[in-house]
Amino acid sequence: MRSPTGRPLSPNRPLLETSAVRLGLTAKDKADALSQCGEVLVEIGAATKEYAAALHEREESVSTYVGEGVAIPHGTNESREHIERVALAFLQFPDGVDWDGQNVTVCVAIASKSEEHVDILSALAQVLMDPAKAAELRDAKAADAVLALLSPPEPKE
Repeated sequence: MRSPTGRPLSPNRPLLETSAVRLGLTAKDKADALSQCGEVLVEIGAATKEYAAALHEREESVSTYVGEGVAIPHGTNESREHIERVALAFLQFPDGVDWDGQNVTVCVAIASKSEEHVDILSALAQVLMDPAKAAELRDAKAADAVLALLSPPEPKE
């Protein structure tokens, strides 16, 4: 199976890879943070520059802030054609970013054409409901810690 640009798709790739976890970043404002999210999605081969630009478009119509210092930037429905593969990117801004009056320290950027990302967002919701785990995520010092916190639970047999 190939993406619209001809790249092979790998169905077995994890949604969030170590290469997409960026810790200790700074952003001058929300627009800068959104641009950095888009750059990571492009860099890891998940989306095109057109999709990265659409993160800003989505934010203009509805805020992607979800609480506990977390925003979940994603493109518009129309921009889905510019997604190469489903993936997430995790960007940490320890000093925070003003997100329309909210302080965002973590962005989980999404490139997805359908619902493939729901399991990891469910894991994120579970983390955010536990104040200690939410703090652990915001303060993570290693990509492995982020991956462990956001890994969907193994199915029970």
